[in-house]
Amino acid sequence: LRRIAALIGAIKRTNYFQLDADGEPKPHISIKIASRELEDLPLPKPYREIFVWAPHVEGVHLRFGPVARGGLRWSDRRDDFRTEVLGLVKAQQVKNAVIVPVGSKGGFYPKQLPRTTDREAIQGEAIRAYRTFLSGLLDITDNIAADGSVTHPANVIAWEGDDPYLVVAADKGTATFSDIANGVSASYGFWLGDAFASGGSIGYDHKAMGITARGAWEAVKRHFREMGKDIQTQPFTMVGVGDMSGDVFGNGALLSKATRLVAAFDHRDIFIDPNPDHVASWTERKRLFDLPRSSWQDYDKGLISEGGGVFSRSAKSIQLTPQIKAALDITDDVLDPVSLIRAILKAPAELLYLGGIGTYVKSAAETDAQVGDKGTDALRINADELRVKVVGEGANLGFTQAGRIGFGQAGGRMNTDAIDNSAGVDTSDHEVNIKILVGSAVTNGVLPVEERPALLASMTDEVGLKVLAHNYDQTLALTLQQAEGVGALDAQQRFMQALSARGKLDRKVEGLPNDGRVEELMAAGIPLARPELAVLMAYAKLELSDDIVASQAPEDPFFEQILVRYFPDALARFEPEMKSHRLRREIIATVMANEVVNMCGPTFPDRLRGSAECDTTALIIAFEAARRVFRLDEAWDAVSALDLKISAEAQIALYQEIAVVLRRQTFWLARRAKGGLSVQALIDRYRPIADALQAEGAPVLSRFEQGRLDARVKRFADHGAPEDLTRSIAIMRPLVAASDIGDLAQEANWPVAAMARLYHQVGAAFDFDRLRAAAGSIPSADHFDRLAVRRLIEDLMNEQATLTRAVARASDPSVGVSEDAAEGAVDAWIGSKQAAVEGVRASVDEIEQSGSGWTFAKLTIANATIRDLATAAMNG
Repeated sequence: LRRIAALIGAIKRTNYFQLDADGEPKPHISIKIASRELEDLPLPKPYREIFVWAPHVEGVHLRFGPVARGGLRWSDRRDDFRTEVLGLVKAQQVKNAVIVPVGSKGGFYPKQLPRTTDREAIQGEAIRAYRTFLSGLLDITDNIAADGSVTHPANVIAWEGDDPYLVVAADKGTATFSDIANGVSASYGFWLGDAFASGGSIGYDHKAMGITARGAWEAVKRHFREMGKDIQTQPFTMVGVGDMSGDVFGNGALLSKATRLVAAFDHRDIFIDPNPDHVASWTERKRLFDLPRSSWQDYDKGLISEGGGVFSRSAKSIQLTPQIKAALDITDDVLDPVSLIRAILKAPAELLYLGGIGTYVKSAAETDAQVGDKGTDALRINADELRVKVVGEGANLGFTQAGRIGFGQAGGRMNTDAIDNSAGVDTSDHEVNIKILVGSAVTNGVLPVEERPALLASMTDEVGLKVLAHNYDQTLALTLQQAEGVGALDAQQRFMQALSARGKLDRKVEGLPNDGRVEELMAAGIPLARPELAVLMAYAKLELSDDIVASQAPEDPFFEQILVRYFPDALARFEPEMKSHRLRREIIATVMANEVVNMCGPTFPDRLRGSAECDTTALIIAFEAARRVFRLDEAWDAVSALDLKISAEAQIALYQEIAVVLRRQTFWLARRAKGGLSVQALIDRYRPIADALQAEGAPVLSRFEQGRLDARVKRFADHGAPEDLTRSIAIMRPLVAASDIGDLAQEANWPVAAMARLYHQVGAAFDFDRLRAAAGSIPSADHFDRLAVRRLIEDLMNEQATLTRAVARASDPSVGVSEDAAEGAVDAWIGSKQAAVEGVRASVDEIEQSGSGWTFAKLTIANATIRDLATAAMNG
């Protein structure tokens, strides 16, 4: 009874009191529930869910926030469709980290499907159920009037705030239903119009674009590229799940003419081509893909290599040829279809590409019952039985998360389904946001309504490229996180702890290690696997995006250009409408959250706000200013342009160097942004300084810094990086002091180069450069070690700036024309304390050479010695 009472208390809306056009009660009931108010629901708990019931259909829609999106599927699981939808929305929530809305998912079960083989009759009843399900959702969803005000549905009492954002997308069984959904939306006069369901006749056709498969292929290409192989030109072997009539598998199997498809299966047939001709087989796959309907049985058997064939899954047994046995590396002469499919999944191919429905791989520690997909229980294998090198998850839920982690820890290369197949939902989100903008343009009279369809269609290719850029960037971000290795575990653990404390993350639900397991990983020197990093990255983006929306950062005028760049170029003329876009702040927040986490890692936002003692507004303004001041965005793009031209190792090293500089510069600029400076103000103040110092290059540095610069250049060059790019990136690290140098130059009215030369000579005279380098190289056992080292480096830089200011006041700009002149000015300022300075330097040498390398304790003593001398010199 208590549970029923709690459920009633959690109900926020119902259509129970609504009437139809004839004044009769509606033939369906919908109930909206605040799921997180209920204690006993299985995790994860949605923000809201709507249950719809009618005699001919039941369905549920789960969403994780007020602005959410995801597909609606035709479920065949009468008794546990909510369990099915919950599993899907869990993946959707992570997938949506790259887009504006958070995750949602819906499923409906038609209860009165005719018992017939007549496909049209079955389809007609499913559509009736779909319409009813959508009506139940829209019955209790707010609308937006022409004047922008939010209106509640008639005869609905809302025990919550305004809630007008509801968008849906295609999913299993509903791929062709978008126009039907938009028709229901139009009948309600819903404010989103045909943006309610993306991908309709006036929208972006995902299969025609091939966008989901193309996005997954970006992930696959990266895996192979980092192994030194270009799969667009070098033949590779593949096994897969799906057939050529499907969107994800069909498009995916055509994305490289070098694909040697050895075997694949769907719910009907098993295809095996033991030694495929990659040219002829690609042409035949293309022919099948272009047919209105096809199966593997339609494949031209004359093009299959010797010993191969197409076999029905209804066969009792399949005779295996020597060629099939060799291709799959098995010894059996006869197998039933289920066993043959398991052998295909275990095949020693290079790539396993998932383009069909079902969970086919779990961890050895999981039972089939825990997986929760009875339809594939007999087919499923364990991750440790896989022999492929790479997995591409074009489809959802092909692996359990534990299966992914096991494969990754064993050296296999894969991400997650949420990463690999995010392009579909990303395209849909672009479509919705574009349609909202275009709708405003039509309403405001700046776009004739008859031009709208052609305008939307003209942007298809550009939308696709914008989406694929996200797939490229997210997979790169995972590579860079993975490269940090076990050294990042402490920060990752603290981030997981923080999210858990805020109630944002349940580690058990997401398959992330608890604190005890993290300690075991640290002791064993084992980093988080790539699939675990994918989850951590998604949560970091979702959390930061929420924080940005709640901050003042989106109001900085500089971010208007972020908004403009988000949309295709053809919409630039509607900039006034962009500024009033209902999701303007959310779009800016999503773009910036992705940029920060992609370039600096998932733990960076929390660490930066803690170390710089700043809020989210200062963090985002400083990050964007740092990218622009030091042209780090340009350098990043230049490194990306080296794909397949230099080794992956060299690329990663260059990316890491840029990321180090970006983190450091964001820290220093965040201190200045706390004072209320805008992005443009920081750029105007410091970009000329950074450009000037970059142009001056090594000659303004101390000899010690010049030596370190040459070492970095050599390290990158040894990896095969081009020398001009290498030097421009290597010089960035000493520019960490650019803001201090700029402030000092402006204060003293000196040329920037002159002040830089003096600053670095002060660093050399007092050993600041050596100590700072030593501090940066000390291994940090935990967060507090890192914080202490950061404070020490900050202290050293403050002392160096203070001493440079004092020397500059006693000198004139001419001392900055050469290294010798600057060194002489420092010596003159020290004056009678020269012997004491030499004594301190000797002490530093003694500490450095005392064995066991630099430690924090040694650095603290050296710093105190130098600070005492500097203080005495200042007072003298």
